[in-house]
Amino acid sequence: MAITGFDHVVVRVKDFDEGVATYRDVLGLEFERFAESEALGIKQAFFQLPDGGFLEVVAPTNAESAVGRAIESRGEGIHTFAMAVDDLDKTVASLKEGGARLIGEGGPQVFVHPKSTHGVLIQLSEKK
Repeated sequence: MAITGFDHVVVRVKDFDEGVATYRDVLGLEFERFAESEALGIKQAFFQLPDGGFLEVVAPTNAESAVGRAIESRGEGIHTFAMAVDDLDKTVASLKEGGARLIGEGGPQVFVHPKSTHGVLIQLSEKK
């Protein structure tokens, strides 16, 4: 198991338009596109980062969504830190062996529960 690099970071905001303006106009990040996930109950804005990674700004469209609940309980801030790994299956096995709580096993990505990582939701995906 090896973490091979940074992939992206997700920032949750209450006010979507204000959040987008902050990262686009104040910080000057390169805006790429908008999206919305009805299944996840979020609006999304994607910004390219110079190293090839990206920043995703999300706001809830539904207060009961995971992002809506996170804002209610923990406020705005970093929601997910995503990293690339060389072998997702081996990484999952190693994490389980170490006692980590995982979310979404069996997919193209796995999340390490914030209770296992001092409050940070970590997303892992295989990048070769």
